[in-house]
Amino acid sequence: MENSVSQPSVNANRLFYGSCFALITTAFSFSIAAGILDQLKTDLALSGEQAGLIASMWFFGFPVSMIIGGLIYHKVGGKIIMQFAFFAHAIGILMVIFSGSYMGLLIANLLIGLGNGCTEAACNPMIADAYQGTKMSKMLNRFHMWFPGGIVIGSLISNFLTNMEIGWQTQLGIIIIPTLIYAFLFFGQKWPKAKVQEAATITGNLKAMVTPLFLFIAMCMTLTAISEFGPNQWVGLILSKSGAQPMLILALTAGLMAIARYFGGDMVKKFDQVGVLLGSAVLATLGIYLFSTQTGAMSYVAAIFFALGIAYFWPNMIGFVADKIPKSGALGMSIIGAIGMFMNGLIQPIIGGWVDSDREAAAATGLTGDELILVSGQNTLEKLTLFPGILIILFTILWFWMKNRKKTAVATA
Repeated sequence: MENSVSQPSVNANRLFYGSCFALITTAFSFSIAAGILDQLKTDLALSGEQAGLIASMWFFGFPVSMIIGGLIYHKVGGKIIMQFAFFAHAIGILMVIFSGSYMGLLIANLLIGLGNGCTEAACNPMIADAYQGTKMSKMLNRFHMWFPGGIVIGSLISNFLTNMEIGWQTQLGIIIIPTLIYAFLFFGQKWPKAKVQEAATITGNLKAMVTPLFLFIAMCMTLTAISEFGPNQWVGLILSKSGAQPMLILALTAGLMAIARYFGGDMVKKFDQVGVLLGSAVLATLGIYLFSTQTGAMSYVAAIFFALGIAYFWPNMIGFVADKIPKSGALGMSIIGAIGMFMNGLIQPIIGGWVDSDREAAAATGLTGDELILVSGQNTLEKLTLFPGILIILFTILWFWMKNRKKTAVATA
């Protein structure tokens, strides 16, 4: 049957639910931390630079632990990695609440970031090993739906508690709830073994990762990550002067992403991963272009296209590696994810530079006030259409590549 599990003694569903709550913890740490940053800055008398450095620790810890987790996954097992994730999450959350110092907050956010990266490093290969065929793609998409889904839930909780004048310490304490739930679900469970023997060895992983296909996908991952996270970080600020509500746009985007990922398995079953990725690139390009040209109610239409475009990027890039390059193993999936997160951190200051230069150029034409912010911001978004636009070409090449590969495999069978 399609939903068969690689080892009968493995409770794949319980492990999957534990993974979902672990990813909700990641999403909460992202959304609630962002929601309380202003309160934190005021209460602890932090400068903007200090607050920004605290936030950056989340992104620094994530790819580091993803890579290390991928390297040791088949040596120590996903269970050990998730035990570390639990302690990193729990200690990090408690330190943020009780440290009350700048250095303590830096260390705390680093720990939370390490815990988040461990979640990706352990749970992606576990799902890939526990489920077979299209069921694997379905479960990977449903696992990753909980990042945007958790962001929506976390943002609503943070906004509600902030309006109720509830302190940031209490808000952060909420993150411990999904942390304790995933610890309970993982407790005492046996994890699946690698489907492919070479995937359990670093030598086998590295051999698979120096192939043209893996290197091509790694290049694509840099562009999918930029297409997803680049506009997401700036679209709220840019569209705040367009007549649309930035928080509604962000909530609409995250909510649609979660719904789309729930049905991701059906999409992959019908169009394969490459077909889904190609369609996603087209929709993402259209969505970002509409953001760069439309205002008011049409901004919400742009958000719909954008959300449906970027929803399938992350889970299906990882799913492609698991399905089409299985010998790369847990390390391959972790490296691909780390590349995406690293590029997200690398591109943000570049986009910020574009925002500044476009604002100067617009000001030179005589624009001022809200019109200046909107026009210059939309010029920046127009530049960002380049990334998913290139992906349309690359995924078209990949589609023919995989089609010829399948023909070759049939001919030699």
